[in-house]
Amino acid sequence: MKKISSASQLEGFRKAILQERDPAKQIVRICNTGCRGSGSIKVADAFEQQIGAENLQDRVVIKKTGCHGFCEIGPVLVIEPDNILYQRVKAEDASEILSETILQGNLVERLLYKDPDNGENVSHEAEIPFYQNQRKMVSHRAGRIDPVDIDDYIGEGGYAALSKSLTTMTPEEIIDTVEASGLRGRGGGGFSAGRKWRSCREAEGIVKYVIANGDEGDPGAFMDRSLMEGDPHSILEGMIIGGYAIGANEGFIYVRDEYPIAVEHLSIAIEQAETCGLLGKNILGTGFDFTIEINRGAGAFVCGESTALMNSLEGKVGEPRAKYIHTVESGLWERPSNLNNVETWANVPLIINQGAERYAETGTQGSEGTKIFSLVGKVRNTGLVEVPMGITLREIIYNIGGGIRKDKRFKAVQTGGPSGGCIPASKLDLPVDYGSLKEVGSMMGSGGLIVMDENSCMVDVAKYFIGFLLYESCGKCVPCREGLKQMHEILSNICQGHGEEGDVELLEEISDFMIEASLCALGGSAPNPVLSTIRYFRDEYKTHIFDKKCRAGVCRNLFEYFIDKDLCDGCTLCRKKCPEEAVSGEKKEVHVIDPEKCINCGICFSLCKREAVRVR
Repeated sequence: MKKISSASQLEGFRKAILQERDPAKQIVRICNTGCRGSGSIKVADAFEQQIGAENLQDRVVIKKTGCHGFCEIGPVLVIEPDNILYQRVKAEDASEILSETILQGNLVERLLYKDPDNGENVSHEAEIPFYQNQRKMVSHRAGRIDPVDIDDYIGEGGYAALSKSLTTMTPEEIIDTVEASGLRGRGGGGFSAGRKWRSCREAEGIVKYVIANGDEGDPGAFMDRSLMEGDPHSILEGMIIGGYAIGANEGFIYVRDEYPIAVEHLSIAIEQAETCGLLGKNILGTGFDFTIEINRGAGAFVCGESTALMNSLEGKVGEPRAKYIHTVESGLWERPSNLNNVETWANVPLIINQGAERYAETGTQGSEGTKIFSLVGKVRNTGLVEVPMGITLREIIYNIGGGIRKDKRFKAVQTGGPSGGCIPASKLDLPVDYGSLKEVGSMMGSGGLIVMDENSCMVDVAKYFIGFLLYESCGKCVPCREGLKQMHEILSNICQGHGEEGDVELLEEISDFMIEASLCALGGSAPNPVLSTIRYFRDEYKTHIFDKKCRAGVCRNLFEYFIDKDLCDGCTLCRKKCPEEAVSGEKKEVHVIDPEKCINCGICFSLCKREAVRVR
């Protein structure tokens, strides 16, 4: 790695990197982050061993990348320059892929993605509906570059925005550009990034800080993790630009403790940037100094809240502070501090390179740009998606997500994490933007989308998220501490069949009090799962309370299993696996469940391939 001491040297280095690339070489891009859980490390090792054994180093390059997005079909492998995508690749497939595809140009049909509509094989990444319907702007490098190779980042245009900012723009011009772009905080608050930067720059004090929030604690969310693991330099570049604009010389990245790969890749990125002269003293010969330090999170969900995070950075208990003094005026160590989510920081180089006007062409007025979501739950295509603001929920769930598993009925989608709301099927054509989500009782949050089908009980869903927030509450203020406890107790009673008339109204009353009186956003937004499920699924609450029934078959005391005689083929699987011997019947004859013996364990329900086991 060369020491880069000027903008012209950076451009010269970039040109040299591109000239050194051999267009005749084929590049095998293998996900080395999210797909690790399904064996991608073994796949990469197998390719490297096979390439070495056959002396193919001059023809093939293995590139270990970040997340490709389509987690459902991982491990994912893409071969350039034709962008052939293979799914669910195993280590033993390496030899066949090398001999057939790379050496002979033939496709390995069994590893290709199959179009669910017509069953035909799809060979190219860009032709797969999951990718076709996205607009990758912030995450476009994550599945393409090696995240621990700064040359790869620079070759893809990295640090050009930093060079432009430090050599051709004043701090005021940078802030004007960010504000004109319409960029809003991607971590949940949705506050104007440009306005926040301006307030911090204008705040009194010589020492100021910029902070990246990577403490992603929402169940089912992995947007920030993917960026930190797959494109760490984009976050660093955004923070350096932000530091220059605000007048800060120190930055901190607060990373969730359960993200060791993110910490590793960020640490390597910082070391590389320092070695190249893109971090540290006199960056690009401009006289601007900036350093970045990584801090591992305290393992508490509440530390995602800005003031609790700053307390944690100071070595204190992660509890929120009162908000009558803004952190841009008195934050970390009582000095002006600008905190943005890591996705927000990753947007900054894009804005500087494109310009505010072009950036704002994507999205809607008031919700400009794109948003990265983790799409999980009962949807066919789970994974990481980046879409323009204003896209509808239907487009995300059906065009990108492929619809609901097993063709079941869509029931709801929760947006915004555990403090978000549950949006029903009647709102599927709702545009996904800050204002629209707020109107229906939810919020953008950091970007989690949890899809639920007809077998989801919305009372149980509310109970789950309230239980999560109860466990994660710091307990500092009474409204949040006691309100969550009371709500969880009421919801538990309803799910156990002990609900009473007036419970729903009491939940609404507690919710109003928490929203009004809680110290921080955790308590203020915690009632959203309850209020939204009451708003759109009030009949389910009534059925639980008055009829003592759970139609979804989730609340164990409020339903019973039975076998549909028209669907049962007498395979005997349910009878053999029932732990209480509650199922009777001969082979190839209709089976019967004895409700007196059945304990509603759900084993028969999950095993029945014909879905003959039903609930009532």
